[in-house]
Amino acid sequence: MLFKWRVSRASSKTFGEAAEEHALQFLQQHGLRLVERNYRVAAGPRARAGEVDLIMRDAEGTLVFVEVRARADASHGGAAASVGAAKQRRLIYAAQHFLLNQATPPPCRFDVIAIEGEQIEWLQAAFNAE
Repeated sequence: MLFKWRVSRASSKTFGEAAEEHALQFLQQHGLRLVERNYRVAAGPRARAGEVDLIMRDAEGTLVFVEVRARADASHGGAAASVGAAKQRRLIYAAQHFLLNQATPPPCRFDVIAIEGEQIEWLQAAFNAE
């Protein structure tokens, strides 16, 4: 799903924060509810530290772990392509850690919000925790 957005690029940090905020608003407009933002977990014995940008819940109760990636343009493979295997492992690690606090883990999925220039694309179930 593509959607237009516009933000000035004062710095990469503010660009990233603006992209994350825009992704949150976009997902809320599509019926998802925020559970937690910027969930971080320290490194474990066999895993690097991980962070989930947004943890959302959809209308059916599925917990959605969202990675937000923003690029000024599609050069170098684009935003979605930057969520490689190592990044996926760190996201899965953080999601598993988050789920430890759930009495009964709900259905889950991993989505990616890819922002390139003025376009936003929502990749639902972008990868699995296998």
